[in-house]
Amino acid sequence: MQRATLTWAFHRFGARYPRLIIALHFQVAHLVVAGGVWLLDLYVALSSAQFWRILVVCEVAVLVENALAIGIVWRMLKPADPWLQGERDAGTALAAWRALAGTPLAFVRWGRAVPFLVNVVPIAAFLTVELDAPFWPSFFILAAGVSVVLLYGVFLRFFGLELVLRPVLEEVSDDLPDGPGVASVSVPLKWKLLIALPAINIVSGVTVVGFAAPDGAGLDQLGFGVLVTIGVAFTISLELSLLLLHSILKPIDQLQRGTARVATGDFSVRVPVLGTDETGRLAGSFNTMVSGLEERERLREAFGAFVDPDVAERVMVEGTVLEGQEADVTVLFLDIRGFTAFAEREGAREAVARLNDLYELIVPVLVRHGGHANKFIGDGLLGVFGAPERLTDHADRAVAAALDIVQCVRARYGQRLQIGIGLNSGSVVAGTIGGGGRVEFTVIGDAVNTAARVEEATRVTGDDILLTEATRALLRADHGGFVGRGDAELKGKQERVLLHAPLGGAAQGRAVQLRAI
Repeated sequence: MQRATLTWAFHRFGARYPRLIIALHFQVAHLVVAGGVWLLDLYVALSSAQFWRILVVCEVAVLVENALAIGIVWRMLKPADPWLQGERDAGTALAAWRALAGTPLAFVRWGRAVPFLVNVVPIAAFLTVELDAPFWPSFFILAAGVSVVLLYGVFLRFFGLELVLRPVLEEVSDDLPDGPGVASVSVPLKWKLLIALPAINIVSGVTVVGFAAPDGAGLDQLGFGVLVTIGVAFTISLELSLLLLHSILKPIDQLQRGTARVATGDFSVRVPVLGTDETGRLAGSFNTMVSGLEERERLREAFGAFVDPDVAERVMVEGTVLEGQEADVTVLFLDIRGFTAFAEREGAREAVARLNDLYELIVPVLVRHGGHANKFIGDGLLGVFGAPERLTDHADRAVAAALDIVQCVRARYGQRLQIGIGLNSGSVVAGTIGGGGRVEFTVIGDAVNTAARVEEATRVTGDDILLTEATRALLRADHGGFVGRGDAELKGKQERVLLHAPLGGAAQGRAVQLRAI
C-alpha cells in the first residue's frame, strides 16, 4: 500500500514529486518533537503551562531547522532536474541516480552539526531555565535526552528519504547504462544495521525507563536511563546485533562474490543455501539462474561450432528466422585440388582428418580478416565478407584473407596439398533458409555462383587465386600487384568475365587460353 501510494504520487506530480514529498516527510519532525516533550513529562512532572511553553519553543526550533534542512536537500537534488524534466538519456540518468541515491547520506554528512547547534544546545539551555534546574548537571542531562530524540529524528529522516525517493530511483534505473558506472553514494547495509540497531535500543530503552520510573522521578532518573541504555546497547545488545548482522550479511556477501564471478564468465559458481528464509531462497534462485546460464552458454558454444559466431549472436537476439537482406559482399570459394583421388586412396577416416586439419588452419584466417565460413561443401569452403556484418572494405579483406590462406597452406603442406580460391563481389541476399525445423544461414545470388566458377578457372590457369574484375574494381590497396588472366566464359554468365591473379598467388608461367568453365 505504501509503495503503491508513493508510486502514484510520483506519477501524479512528476518532476515536482521529490521536493514535495521531502518537504512533507520532514514535517514528521514535529511529531518527533511532540513525542520528546511527552517523554520529558514522564521523567519530570510538568505543569500544563510548562508543557505547552516547552512544546511551542521546541516546535519553533524544529520549524527553523526544517526550513534550513529542506533548502539543503532541494539543492542536493539539482543534478537530477534534467532527467526529471524529460531529458532521458544515459548521462542525465546517471547524474539523477547519483543525486537521488546519494541524498540521504549526503544530507546526514552535510548537516551533522546543524541539528546539534540549532536544536540540542538551545533547547537544552531553554529547558534548564524553564525547569529552574541547576546548570550542572541538568544542562548535560537534558542535552543527552534531547540528543536521543534527535537521534530518532535523524534515522527517521534518513530511512524516510530512502523510502520516498525509491519510486524515482526505480524509474531512473531503467535508463542507466548496463555495467559499472554508478559510484558508491549510499551507506552499506552493514553500517546501516551496525548503527541503527544500537540507536533503536537506546531510544527504546530511554522510553521504557521513563514508563517504569515513578512519577516525577526527575532529571537524575533521565540521566540514569540514558547511561544505562547506552551501556546495554553497546555491550549486551551489541553482541546480538553483530550475530544478526552476520546472519543477514554473510549470505548476501556470498551472493555478491558469486555474481562477480558470473560477470567474468564463470558459470560453475554456486553459493551455499543456508536455510529456507529469504536469503536461503535467494541463494537457491541464484544457483538455478547460474545453472540455466551455464546450460545456455554450452548451447551457445555448441551452436557457434556449427554456425558462424556473428550469425549465432544474431539468432540469439532475433530468433532462428533471419529475414533475407540484400548486402554487397565478396564471396571466397575454396576447393582442394585432387582431393577425390586422395580420399579414394587414403580412405574416409584419413580424408576427414585431413579436411578438419585444413579447416582448422583456414577458418581462423577468415575470421581474422573479418569474414566467416558460411558453409563447408565436402572438400570446398564458402567464405563471405560483408554479411551478416556489413563491411565497406569487404573486397580488400577477402583478397588479403586469400593471400594469407595460400601462404599458410604452403607453409604447412608444401606441395602435398594444393588449393584453388575464387573471389567475386556483388549483391546477394543473406538470411536463413530451410523448413521443418531445420534452417541455415546462407547467401544466395549470382555472385556466389560466379565465385564457384572462378575457383574452377584456377585449375585451368594454374593460379592459386583468381578474382573477377568486379572484385578488382573495389580494391583500395594493391595487395602486391596483379596479373591479368584475360576473360573467361563462365557457365551461367552471358558475358565473359575478366579475371585477375594476385602476384602472391599466381602461377609461374602464363596461363593457357581460358575456355568455357
